[in-house]
Amino acid sequence: MNHVDRASDLSIRWRKSSRGAQGSECVEVGETSTFLAVRDSKNPSGPALAVSPRAQVALIHSLKAGRFDLG
Repeated sequence: MNHVDRASDLSIRWRKSSRGAQGSECVEVGETSTFLAVRDSKNPSGPALAVSPRAQVALIHSLKAGRFDLG
C-alpha cells in the first residue's frame, strides 16, 4: 500500500457506501486503472491509501472476515 497526501488532488470519482447514514463516519473509494484509493469522508482533502488490485482483494477478504473489527 502507498498513500497520497491530498486525496482531493486525485482525479477520481469518489463513492461512499449507500449503507452509511447521511453525515455518518465512512470511507470513500475511488478507482483508477492501476489502483483503488480509500479516504475518510469527513476529510476529503486529507490523505488517501492507494491499494494495488492484488492488495485490494486481500483487504476486502480481511474486512469481510472481521480482522479489523474493534471490540
